[in-house]
Amino acid sequence: VQLQASGGGLVQAGGSLSLSCAASGRTVSGYAIGWFRQAPGKDREFVAGISSSGGMTLYADSVKGRFTISRDNAKNTVFLQTNTLKPEDTADYYCAAVERGSGYRILERVIEYNYWGQGTLVTVSS
Repeated sequence: VQLQASGGGLVQAGGSLSLSCAASGRTVSGYAIGWFRQAPGKDREFVAGISSSGGMTLYADSVKGRFTISRDNAKNTVFLQTNTLKPEDTADYYCAAVERGSGYRILERVIEYNYWGQGTLVTVSS
């Protein structure tokens, strides 16, 4: 499966961005999807994840209550709505996929995901 993330940009603190992860090559319905981010000089970190059916979600503590992950399997797309953005949210955001049945826990480690899209840059100014 190929993934393409989009929707990044420059926004002021407190603003919002809607990120999308479009899948192609195979239907995304059999894959759990994770969003990760990587700031300059830092390791890539888990942001949010969603099960293949969409029935389970998981968020990093740093974004809980501000970000929402969702998916539309009919459109082969996963979304990350980012609200109340902070300067520390500035990073390249990546979506990743792993073939995984619904009902299993959301994976949080980079090494656990097999497929990655290119990053989309989110810059939050203070």
